[in-house]
Amino acid sequence: MAKLQFLLTDRSFLTLLLIVNIIGTMYGYIWYGNQLAETPLIFIPFVPDSPTASLFFVFVLIAFLRKDHWPLMEALALITLFKYGIWAVVMNILTLYVSGYLPWEGYMLIASHFAMALQGLLYSPYYRMKIKHLCIAGLWTLHNDIIDYVFFMYPRYRSLDEYIPQIGYFTFWLSIASIGIAYYFSLRTKRKDLNVI
Repeated sequence: MAKLQFLLTDRSFLTLLLIVNIIGTMYGYIWYGNQLAETPLIFIPFVPDSPTASLFFVFVLIAFLRKDHWPLMEALALITLFKYGIWAVVMNILTLYVSGYLPWEGYMLIASHFAMALQGLLYSPYYRMKIKHLCIAGLWTLHNDIIDYVFFMYPRYRSLDEYIPQIGYFTFWLSIASIGIAYYFSLRTKRKDLNVI
């Protein structure tokens, strides 16, 4: 456990994690490129879910490297990293189940999105968010679900089109679970000091 804590707070590791998340965020926005080109301007902030989640975490890592905390970014990162990390894993496995095939990018997305969810949880003891930050981040997340499944701005998985109502239902409850997990991990467990070495 001490080795993991040392690794998580090591400046070189944090810098590497920052670079990986910047690259992943850029790739994510490119992945959404075609959909964003067709999206009305008012909905654009709510369409690229996973890259926006990793962008929140980029800001958290920048703050950590400055030996600082940005609590609202921490709340947004924790909830959305877990939610969209798990969501993408489930959607890609469901795509494999429904179509019987998943391209190599799908397996890459499973691995990278699982890592997204994991990194959010691993750093949660170092966050300094309060309940007000959690409430704002929770509202953002639930509002995003409304944009996705009431205004049909959800990420496009063509082979899953016939399951959109079920996916919307699953996504709503995944949001609730993510908010609950964020509350537990960041506000109910013992906090650790972030001593960046």
